[in-house]
Amino acid sequence: MIGHNTLIVLLGCAALGGASGVVGGFALLRGRALLADAIGHAALPGVVAASLIVAAFGGSARSLGPLLLGAALSGWLGLLALRALTASGRIRQDAAIGVVLSAFYALGTVGLSIAQAMPNAAQAGLSHFILGQAATLTESDAILAGALALGCIGVVAALFQPLRALCFDEAFARSQGLPVRLLDLVLLALLLAVCVAGLPAVGLLLVVALLIVPAAAARLVTQGLPALLALAGALGAAAGAAGALISTRFENIPTGAAVVLVGLVGFGAAVTWSRR
Repeated sequence: MIGHNTLIVLLGCAALGGASGVVGGFALLRGRALLADAIGHAALPGVVAASLIVAAFGGSARSLGPLLLGAALSGWLGLLALRALTASGRIRQDAAIGVVLSAFYALGTVGLSIAQAMPNAAQAGLSHFILGQAATLTESDAILAGALALGCIGVVAALFQPLRALCFDEAFARSQGLPVRLLDLVLLALLLAVCVAGLPAVGLLLVVALLIVPAAAARLVTQGLPALLALAGALGAAAGAAGALISTRFENIPTGAAVVLVGLVGFGAAVTWSRR
């Protein structure tokens, strides 16, 4: 039998997977998918810093709200660093992503080592943010992550037509008076929100797969954007819930790895179907 807390965690992971699939569909079409990798790695220093600050003021070092806020701020700094590196055009985006994610991850690893040596922060379980572990989530944590994910889906639904125009024909969107630059920032903010929401469950190393794999699978077997987003969301939700269930049943299996492996099964089925 599935307990109440486990059920809430599964629903939260399903909402996270659904939002990742939907946002990942737009990111895939826009060529922004690998930015999620940079955001995930860049979030680690913010998580560590937030834990240390909260612990210094006598609070709980594992309180998810402040940790997600720290991750969001650090991830946004990573995006700003990425834009600064590519602004001149002399450094390509793939190289800039490599520089940013390695620099922030190295900084976060050093901070993690320091935090583990401090009594107030050592028990915060920050290492779970690397590979993810749904079993450590409380009911309130799952509700917070799930609500953030559902909020991303709501934003996509409200801005569906402008985002579609941006992804398929930027010149047309600009000619229609759409705020292309603002829409691009909204898409980046959605990527940031989904990555941050997924850190406790999926982990920073594999959160990018939850964005790319369901969207890529849906792209192989669909023709229209609504169908792509619907299928990507469904595949992401199924992978999130199934991976979380596997992780809660087998404590030695990280949630991120389980979610990605389940998603890859769906991707393999999509590849087989598309060839037929």
